Amino acid sequence: MEENHKPNSHDHLIGKDSPESWSDLPLDLLNSIFERLSFVNFQRAKTVCSSWHASSRQCVHIPKSQIHWLILFPEDNENNNNNYPCTLFNPEERDKLYKTQDLGLEFAKSLCIATYGSWLLMQTPLPNLYVVNLFTRERINLPSVESQLGTAKVERTLDGNELRTTSPHGMVYRGVFIRTPVFWIDERTKDYLVIWGLRDVCVVYSKKRDTAWTQLPKTSGCLDVVYKESKLYFLSMSSYFLIFDFSGETPQQIFQCGVIVERQRLGLFVPTKLVVTVTGEVFKAEKWWRSRSGTWSFRVIKICSPDGSGFLRNQQLITSLGEESMLLDQGITIHRNDGFIRDCEESIHLQFLSLLLISRQRRQSRCTTLIVL
Repeated sequence: MEENHKPNSHDHLIGKDSPESWSDLPLDLLNSIFERLSFVNFQRAKTVCSSWHASSRQCVHIPKSQIHWLILFPEDNENNNNNYPCTLFNPEERDKLYKTQDLGLEFAKSLCIATYGSWLLMQTPLPNLYVVNLFTRERINLPSVESQLGTAKVERTLDGNELRTTSPHGMVYRGVFIRTPVFWIDERTKDYLVIWGLRDVCVVYSKKRDTAWTQLPKTSGCLDVVYKESKLYFLSMSSYFLIFDFSGETPQQIFQCGVIVERQRLGLFVPTKLVVTVTGEVFKAEKWWRSRSGTWSFRVIKICSPDGSGFLRNQQLITSLGEESMLLDQGITIHRNDGFIRDCEESIHLQFLSLLLISRQRRQSRCTTLIVL
């Protein structure tokens, strides 16, 4: 019997070894597809079928551009009906909003204190810390804040409802105030490093597989820290600047110098942030708050060269960042043509986002931003 071939049929193009359905595509082909998708389309592709979802877990998706998402956290109130999703806004899709799955009551009661890529560093009311990925729902519980390796002590009161901090000099403080938290995580291996200031007593850190927080020496009076490319940049209220190298098993101090820190001047409140540029230069950004007019102004000063050996004795005022834009809350600069900085108008928008991020801990804002890598 002769086979009848339809002129418009494409069956003759399909080889004998071709998959019969989309779910049968080879893993290497799926990975090649995933790598070419935008972040939103990658999330959609994972839902095509169970096979694609399983394959997506083996693919580290790194889109070509960074996307700055806006996140509205759930409120802890009776109107939620025990449902606590986050609302997400992607600037690439200005007419759409996304909601995550229910993240639970603990998440609703927690405060986001730092971000890295798609990960959030969360602080519970107790307080304890954990890291969570909003999109994959992966969670990493961090050591209890009472677990401290060093001369400062954190203890819980007998009723278990409060903590107290004792400095190396015997000063006792009520509660645990977490200052200037930063963290880094490797998307593939899930290696991570979380760093924060324990009040003004010292800076502590914890890495993957650590069961306690290790206290860094000579880090009392923490004003601000930035972590970038295995280096921790530290500025104290006492006007000294340190650089620690975290590339080895134990962090090593590799640089120290004095830096003038303006706290107040003529009644003006002057908070100061560290900023590390793309080329490795270190700036301090002073935000001058004028209470009478209710306005902010900024002054950026270069304090250190890329190799850490070129401390500038005479402060150099920076009037232009050239082809870079500053993310003040992250303490870094990026090239203007990276992702969401493509439009020059975005740099103005980012200043407002940065101010929102800086104030979120003081005002307990339920809104923050997330750079999706």
